[in-house]
Amino acid sequence: MTIWLDQNSKVLVQGMTGSEGRKHTQRMISSGTRIVGGVTPGKGGQTVTFEEDPVLVYNSVAEAKAATGANVSVIFVPGAYTKKAVFEAVDAGIELVVVITEGVPIKDTAEFYSYAAASGTTRMIGPNCPGLISPGKSNVGIIPASIAKPGRIGLVSKSGTLTYQMMFELGDIGFSTAVGIGGDPVIGTTHIDALAAFESDPDTDCIVMIGEIGGDAEERAAAYIAEHVTKPVFGYVAGFTAPEGKTMGHAGAIVSGSKGTAQAKQEALEAAGVKVGRTPSETAGLVRDVMEGKG
Repeated sequence: MTIWLDQNSKVLVQGMTGSEGRKHTQRMISSGTRIVGGVTPGKGGQTVTFEEDPVLVYNSVAEAKAATGANVSVIFVPGAYTKKAVFEAVDAGIELVVVITEGVPIKDTAEFYSYAAASGTTRMIGPNCPGLISPGKSNVGIIPASIAKPGRIGLVSKSGTLTYQMMFELGDIGFSTAVGIGGDPVIGTTHIDALAAFESDPDTDCIVMIGEIGGDAEERAAAYIAEHVTKPVFGYVAGFTAPEGKTMGHAGAIVSGSKGTAQAKQEALEAAGVKVGRTPSETAGLVRDVMEGKG
């Protein structure tokens, strides 16, 4: 098993006819993803050819789902149109909606997050995230498929770049699923959601959690781990040298006083039994020791 995404997932690409959508659709297909259609309003009936195989474009998600049986959609549309795209996917009953777009207004994200949550049928990942990959089975988003093989490590990360680094460092051991949840102040899927899913997944033996400064998501995850997670959890928190009051990279990555600091998050995680490295490489080494029977 994997979490949320496997070889049976049927994927739509909203915004497939745009430059980013087209580029990453090709990469997803090359990594084994079952792309069953694209969605661009006004371009229904057109096709886009990838590796000699044409993919049909539909005018709406509802139309595409009815024709293909799609259960996943990945969104590559500009920020101004993202809310409409998510609403459309939710209304069509898509089970997993992955929002890659960055620069989405927080008000819009809050509205479509609430809309998806209220539906009771749609899980949203993102926005401003790299997506998720179950190596060897399916890849939805922009995570490079070549950096890791299938394995038994589960990874959840706020940072796209650190997702890639951790996958590369532990690529020879391999991952069940790696999920980039995004670093905006409002996101559809949290560390806790992924921790719960990995805990229930029989094909995941340990969990790596990457956080960053700002907010209290990591502290809440630590409390959840202490109560509900029995598998080994390893952590890294980005931002030990971040200055107070300055947004670092992601919109949610800001320290205010002692709240949201990397040190506070590390202490909370360690108190919950999580082994935390001071660098991504150190964290990878802790994982490797346990997975190779040394820890």
